[in-house]
Amino acid sequence: MSISNNPTTDELAISRANASDVTDVGVMVGELLAEIMDVLGVRAFNFDLAETVERLQGFLDQEKYFAFVARCGDGSAVGFIALYESHALYAEGAFGTIPELYVRPGFRERNVGLELLAAAKSFAATRNWTRLEVTTPPLPQFDRTLAFYEREGFAISGGRKLKLEL
Repeated sequence: MSISNNPTTDELAISRANASDVTDVGVMVGELLAEIMDVLGVRAFNFDLAETVERLQGFLDQEKYFAFVARCGDGSAVGFIALYESHALYAEGAFGTIPELYVRPGFRERNVGLELLAAAKSFAATRNWTRLEVTTPPLPQFDRTLAFYEREGFAISGGRKLKLEL
């Protein structure tokens, strides 16, 4: 896939994340969380880059978490998608959950998110997952995020995501 990054055109490559990608993905996680908190005006997350990178490396090593990174022709990371395997009776077995999908602002509207989602769907098929699930950031502030997923075939399944800090 080609994308235009003024003033030149770069090729976009999607690859499964490995040890060489953990810092780039960790930095983008920080950008994602900062963007959400900025829009909401609430400090909803704690973020420490070193801890995030270490946690990511452990998750990847244990295959508890899978990630795909989008890179331009110059090697710069412009987005990522993460997945983990879940199990539920209502889902009729194993399924994938997307906890994070992020594309750097300068690369949105260039189909990077679509390419990352395509990689996730392909990976899900290799794992025999029955479905992919995702929770959007809070609405209405992130209506565009919801619209993206709906355009890609995701359907609202009801409820809200809740958490209990332990």
